[in-house]
Amino acid sequence: LQNEMEQNESYSEGDVGRVDDSIVDDSQAAAGTKRKDIYTYQAPWTTYAMAWCRREDSKGRFKIAVGSYIEEYTNQFHIIQLQSQSQSTSASIESDVVDFKDTDYPVNFKKLCQFDHPYPATKVMWAPTKHNLSQKDLIATTGDYLRLWSVDNDNNVEMLGVLNNNKHAEYCAPLTSFDWNEVDPSIVGSCSIDTTCTIWDVAAMAPRTQLIAHDKEVYDLAFACGKDIFGTVGADGSLRLFDLRSLEHSTILYESPNLTPLLRIIWNKQDPNFLATIHTESKKAIVLDIRVPNIPLMELQAHGAVINSIAWAPHSSNHICTCGDDKQAFIWDVNQAASNHAASSKSFAVIEDPILAFNAE
Repeated sequence: LQNEMEQNESYSEGDVGRVDDSIVDDSQAAAGTKRKDIYTYQAPWTTYAMAWCRREDSKGRFKIAVGSYIEEYTNQFHIIQLQSQSQSTSASIESDVVDFKDTDYPVNFKKLCQFDHPYPATKVMWAPTKHNLSQKDLIATTGDYLRLWSVDNDNNVEMLGVLNNNKHAEYCAPLTSFDWNEVDPSIVGSCSIDTTCTIWDVAAMAPRTQLIAHDKEVYDLAFACGKDIFGTVGADGSLRLFDLRSLEHSTILYESPNLTPLLRIIWNKQDPNFLATIHTESKKAIVLDIRVPNIPLMELQAHGAVINSIAWAPHSSNHICTCGDDKQAFIWDVNQAASNHAASSKSFAVIEDPILAFNAE
């Protein structure tokens, strides 16, 4: 579940990092034992922005940046990592890599470091694994501005810069979200309540271009699996596609009924023909096929309260996770759902049975 929920952000009263890892391997089953399957980090404040580190070596394993939601100027981020007590008590983890399946030591989240952040961050991301920044990790956050941070091997955090495309204005328009281009990690796209999207060159710490993307506030932006295509959603109820090679035009792929605002857009990185979105104050998620505009491929309906986040599995084109205010996370098999719907006469499928469920209560 931890991979399916990699990009999810949702309010909670301080609990973060609950990992459902309850599958028991053959050796454990034979021995009649089962390892602990829930790991909890108790933050001192309500949590909101959260992201998993993308490093593929031991230093990035089960490493999370989690941000606070405090209604004050000064907020915080904690960087935490799942560790066993056999590991070094120092912040740096060089060679003592523990297989959590086999260790007899207690395993829990440990806070490696913390740093202050102006206002609650609307989103946080670690740099894609392709970025080239020596031995340092790179983190980006949005709030009032787009900020870049470096984290060295000793978990010292340094702010590298504040990216501001409107330096002559007295006030800034808050940024609602952003995405990091995985093919070209020098490209970051951000969106704002002022109806614009900005494409940044983070290597040069400068904007590449800015465009008016929607008629109202832009709530989310996501790149497809390639370098050039990205999509946006906003308060005008539309989902739009853009191409970095030709930003003069955009394609409206989907408009919600009654132009209800769209809150999130998530692209399937394994199959770029598919993406998903959610309406504000809605209990259902919409899956779209870009080859068939304006008509949902399916609706996912099982939550008892509004959905607040959604994420495709990074390793599978068929699985998607939704989280809601009902304190539940559901994993869906969209390929199975599409196959079951093929014989139906309805224009799109309404799926009500997820394949896995997790209840946070």
